[in-house]
Amino acid sequence: MRQSRTGFLLAMVISSITISGQQVASGASSPADILYAQSGQLVSVNGFRLNLYCMGSGSPTVVFDSGWGDWAPAWSKVQPEIAKWTRACSYDRAGTGFSDPGPMPRTSVHIAEELRTALHHAGVGGPYILVGSAFGGDNMRTFADLYMDEVAGLVLDDADPTDVEPKSMREEEHRGHAGIPSDLRDCRNAIAGHKPLPALTSRPGQPQRTCAQQFFFRGLPEAEWSPELNAKVLEIAQTKVAMYDAYSSEMEQTASDETYLQRHRRSFGSRPIRVLTSGNHGVGHLERKPPDTPEHLKYEQETTLAQARWLALSSNSKQIFARNSSEYIQFDEPETVINAIREVYDQTKTP
Repeated sequence: MRQSRTGFLLAMVISSITISGQQVASGASSPADILYAQSGQLVSVNGFRLNLYCMGSGSPTVVFDSGWGDWAPAWSKVQPEIAKWTRACSYDRAGTGFSDPGPMPRTSVHIAEELRTALHHAGVGGPYILVGSAFGGDNMRTFADLYMDEVAGLVLDDADPTDVEPKSMREEEHRGHAGIPSDLRDCRNAIAGHKPLPALTSRPGQPQRTCAQQFFFRGLPEAEWSPELNAKVLEIAQTKVAMYDAYSSEMEQTASDETYLQRHRRSFGSRPIRVLTSGNHGVGHLERKPPDTPEHLKYEQETTLAQARWLALSSNSKQIFARNSSEYIQFDEPETVINAIREVYDQTKTP
């Protein structure tokens, strides 16, 4: 469960970027993803601030939420492309990235309410096309349950289907996640005490990593990012105590989030839904994919079937398979994500 401007072009040389009406300067040789290495628009939400990156213009607005352990840079290869033809907004959930800490516990309901408030305070009204990766899919489905009138469509990017999995599989995943908050707090306490970060057990042939390198995204450094962005993301991971508190709470609340979604299974009517499935859920890098044991194959097959259950939420739904991707489809097959969003966008324009 991994683990969001008109005229903006995805190019390796840019002179300036407009984010939420503000000019963000960058040198002539700055990489395109330098946008995510600095805060965007810090929007007040009930006494704290969420960091929001909005670019492009048009409607519906595409809104991204990332997986557990991720924040806005997860969309660095996709969001600027979407911004070429409509407004696109990503953000850092409360406590993560450049956002301030938010109230506990960190439930999907709180997350969805805060995101909507931030969008409205930033002058970004609906309708929205919601895009959720991994755990972000829980938050976006919760957003839709709470604010369906503001939703134009949904794209689930290899989203976590735990609430629609067989009960035995769900319970096994919960057991596997049980120790993660404790490990996060060990890392958090080391940072708070200005002590060396705990080193984690490394795979054979792989360099040893600290908890800050291992817990976030699919491990740091990320090959799809510039050195500048990697450096900033690692700096945040090595210094931001609030982020460890936020992710610990998010992990602890997943069971109640799933129960909420089971009790609030709401029809999208004819709103378009696209379910993107990698067939490698839980696999961050294809080159490190586990052996195709019967147990692993069963897990992937059950995950694919569980994700297919979301098709019943709308009369206009489709499951799309990313055959050559890890669970980070937005990194490995970004065109698959971009095309799915474009398809949903085009259908919202069709009477």
